[in-house]
Amino acid sequence: MIDAVHPTVLIGLSTASGAFTEEIVRRVAAHVKRPIIMPLSNPTSRSEARPQDLADWTEGRALVAAGSPFPPMRVGDASIPVAQCNNIYIFPGVGLAVTAVHAARVTDAMMTAAAAAVSDAATIHRDPRGTLLPDRAHLADTATAVASAVAKAAVADAVAPALTDNQIDQAIHRTRWLPHYQF
Repeated sequence: MIDAVHPTVLIGLSTASGAFTEEIVRRVAAHVKRPIIMPLSNPTSRSEARPQDLADWTEGRALVAAGSPFPPMRVGDASIPVAQCNNIYIFPGVGLAVTAVHAARVTDAMMTAAAAAVSDAATIHRDPRGTLLPDRAHLADTATAVASAVAKAAVADAVAPALTDNQIDQAIHRTRWLPHYQF
């Protein structure tokens, strides 16, 4: 089936440890320059593949996101962090947007806008050895970008009051909370 369809992405949600075998991964990688492989099952013991194996089987070409924490992948002399794909990238921004623009409900378009905003913030766009998801050190910035995209989609879907982009940005800025540490 892989050779007939030529998939470019593998997403694991099965909790079947080892479901992404070397043979499957190599066959997918044979048809695409940078395969996206996401063994998302939890806990780590149920992950469909180990990220280091995915790097080894694709000569370091795979873009990997896992559902559990894994150590960085070694590719040659490089250490590549494994993106952990979970709710921290989407829901803070969605909640901020809904609160800031008083959205009556969450639409499919709002969730699609959130996913696109997370994708736009992925480090792979700036660094060919980057990760498939944004850097966790910049979660507040990612949440703000997601909130802006989601709020604009809410206005477009008429589930929030009509606001300009500038008004949306101001509402998000007024609503968001950032911790301030004193030492």
